[in-house]
Amino acid sequence: MVVIRFSRGGSKNRPFFNVVVADSRCRRDGRFIERIGFFNPVAKEGAEGVRIAMDRLNYWTGQGAQLSDSVARVLKSVKTA
Repeated sequence: MVVIRFSRGGSKNRPFFNVVVADSRCRRDGRFIERIGFFNPVAKEGAEGVRIAMDRLNYWTGQGAQLSDSVARVLKSVKTA
């Protein structure tokens, strides 16, 4: 199954997440198919905290990819803001 999920980067106490399309059997930070955006939960005021290519997200969900719970939560908060 293909899943859209976070891949963690950044340093200790400074998380940074890439939004990736990956096979569900691969490790969290392992191999992925495509990087479609990022999420920075500790972005400073005025800095961009979330960027997701919505056209690619719609393409992959149309192909049957499932959103992880955390990506769905961030996406919902972006759409309402």
